[in-house]
Amino acid sequence: MTQFRWIALLICLCSFQIAQGQETNYDESNVPDYTLPDLFTTSEGTLAETTNEWEFNRRVEIIELFEEHVYGQAPDHFDSIEFSTVSSNPEALNGSATARQVQITVGRKGKSICIGLNLLIPNDVQSPVPVTVLINHRGPENMDIARQVKKDFWPAEYIVKQGYAAAVFDVEDLSDDNPETYDEDLLKTLYPEQLEKKSGMRTISAWAWGAMRVMDYIVRAPELDQERSVLVGHSRGGKTALWAGAQDFRWAVTVSNESGAGGAALSRRRFGETVQRINSGFPYWFTPNFNTYNDNESALPVDQHMLIALIAPRAVYVASAQEDQWADPRGEYLSLFHGSRVYQQIYGIPIFLPPELPDENTPVHTSHAGYHIRKGEHDLTLYDWQQFLHFSNHYFGLE
Repeated sequence: MTQFRWIALLICLCSFQIAQGQETNYDESNVPDYTLPDLFTTSEGTLAETTNEWEFNRRVEIIELFEEHVYGQAPDHFDSIEFSTVSSNPEALNGSATARQVQITVGRKGKSICIGLNLLIPNDVQSPVPVTVLINHRGPENMDIARQVKKDFWPAEYIVKQGYAAAVFDVEDLSDDNPETYDEDLLKTLYPEQLEKKSGMRTISAWAWGAMRVMDYIVRAPELDQERSVLVGHSRGGKTALWAGAQDFRWAVTVSNESGAGGAALSRRRFGETVQRINSGFPYWFTPNFNTYNDNESALPVDQHMLIALIAPRAVYVASAQEDQWADPRGEYLSLFHGSRVYQQIYGIPIFLPPELPDENTPVHTSHAGYHIRKGEHDLTLYDWQQFLHFSNHYFGLE
C-alpha cells in the first residue's frame, strides 16, 4: 500500500471515531433487542415455500433490496470483454506450477478498463483444476506472482500444493480504496450514470463487479474448473465476496473472512462497527441510500443473514478472529446460523450448526456451510486458508 493510501485510510478511521462522539459497544448486555427481517415473506406478505417461489420471487426481491439500500447496483451490461496473456512461466515454484499474468479488458461506449489477474496453476494436477480467487485490497506486495515476497495473506505455495490454482486480483484496478479517487476507474469510465443515483454502484459493488469479470475468464480457461471455484475475501474484501457470491451463481464456494459490518455481521446487533460508523469512515463503499440507516438499523428492510441466504444452495464459509471484536464475531456467526435456514427449508440440505458461537480454533464444517473463529487479531492467516481448503475439499469430494 502506498503512503498516500495509508494516510487516506488513517484520515477515514479517525473521522468515524470522532464524527459522532459515540463509544463502541463491545458488551453483549448492551446489544439491543431486535427482530430480523423474515427470509421467506415477500414485501406483499406472500410466503416463499418452494424452490421456484424462493428463486424467482423472494430471492430476486432480496437482491433488489440490497442494491437499493446497501451496496448499490452492479450493472452487468458492457459491450466487450477480452482476455490476453501478458506473461507465462511454466517453471514457477521450482517447476510445480505455471505462473500466468492475464489482462481482462472490458469495454463500454468506446471506453475500457483493464483488470490484472495473477495465477499460479499446478502442473501436476489433471486439468481442469479447482481454483481459489483472492480479492486483494492490501497492495501489489500481496499478489507477487514471482514469489519474491511471500505472505500468508496469499499463501500461493500452500494453495498450489493442495492442488488448487491460486488466483488474485487487485481492487485498485476497479475502484481506489480512497474517498477522493474511488470513482476514477470503473465508475467514471464505464458507468458514470451510477454516480448520479442514490442507489448507484459504489466501491464494494465495483469490486464485486470485478470478481464477476474474473469469473468470466475462469469459465473460458480450459485449465480451470469453474464448478470447483472458491472466492475469498478478507475484511472489506469479505464484504465484497459475499455480495459477488450472492449475485453470481457461478461461484461454487464463497468465503468471508472477518468481514464485519456490511459483510457477515448482523447490523441490528449494533456491536463493534455499526452502520453509522462504517458510513462515516468509508462513505464511498456503499450506496448513498445506506446513510438512511445510520443509528437506524431496525428500519433496514434487510440484514446480513439474508445476504448469506442468497448464496444457497452453493457453499458458504464465514470466519472470525477472537480479538477482532470490531467485526463482531458473534454477529457474523449468527448471520450464518439464521441464513442457513434457506438451505434446509428450501433446498432440503441439512445444515446442523450449533446455536451458540463455537469455541476458538474449533471449526464447524457442515456439507454446505462452514465457520471458524481463531485466536488472534484481524488478519487473513495460513490457518484460515487451511480451513477454507479443508472445507472446500470436502464439498468438492476431493477428500
